Amino acid sequence: MRDYAPYMTGNSSRLSMALVPLDPQDWIEPDEHLIADLAEKERLLAERHQELFIVLPEATPGSEEVLELLVDYLPTHFPDLYERRGDRLYHRASGRMWDLARSTLHPLDLAGRLVQEDLCLMQVESDSGHYRLVGASVCFPTRWCLADKIGGAIGPIHAPVPGYEAQLSSTMDRFFARLKTERPVWRVNWSIVDDPALFLPRGHRQWERNPGITADNVGDKLWLRLERQTLRRLPCTEDVLFTIRIYVHPLHTLAARPEHTAALAAAIRSLPPDLQTYKSVRPFREAILSWLDRCAAANG
Repeated sequence: MRDYAPYMTGNSSRLSMALVPLDPQDWIEPDEHLIADLAEKERLLAERHQELFIVLPEATPGSEEVLELLVDYLPTHFPDLYERRGDRLYHRASGRMWDLARSTLHPLDLAGRLVQEDLCLMQVESDSGHYRLVGASVCFPTRWCLADKIGGAIGPIHAPVPGYEAQLSSTMDRFFARLKTERPVWRVNWSIVDDPALFLPRGHRQWERNPGITADNVGDKLWLRLERQTLRRLPCTEDVLFTIRIYVHPLHTLAARPEHTAALAAAIRSLPPDLQTYKSVRPFREAILSWLDRCAAANG
């Protein structure tokens, strides 16, 4: 279990990019769920391919570069998991093999099947300077739909986020323009959900209270969902690759960690009402806070 705790970094009343430098050695994060997660991707893509993989024609060069980077990176940094033999890439634990030379898949589609991360490719418009989403493999969305975002610029993509236009829009545009190939970055987001599924396309802005979730059972009924995001500029095409890695933990895993339960309670209390609604915290807010406060007090 990755010990990410973004709710401990400060006040949640204002949006923040909260990006920090990424060591290129730590770009991708396979773990003990790799086999299961890759199998889940294959299942979802077999059933919902048109929803989960969408690419525009202009994304082809960047997609090819993404695949080349991953095929080089994975066996180099995780030789116990991946092995390259000529045009074939092997996943040792599962016995899965990808034939890179004979694959009929789009290169970005194939790249997305190699790792637990979802992959989104952004490309600058020469006339406007805005970055657009031109291709993506997103099997594990956190309450958004790829079809609603493809082709969109950064601003419209984030338009549903309360406060984005006023607090982050201009900062994000400047950041993308200045992102250096040799300086990738990363961040972690948090949310609380009532479904542990990795594939979670719907559910933003829940507001109806669920009477089945109480302060006594919230630790078992809700999950902490973390998104580890990385951003890197590709060296050849200069497109920007955005990766999203999902971690889901039962809320009760925090029960014996008073500093975490206290920090999460403070973060929830600092959320403005519109962000509480957007994150779908509002239906569970009082039950969560009661449980977190109780855990913090019991272990304090």
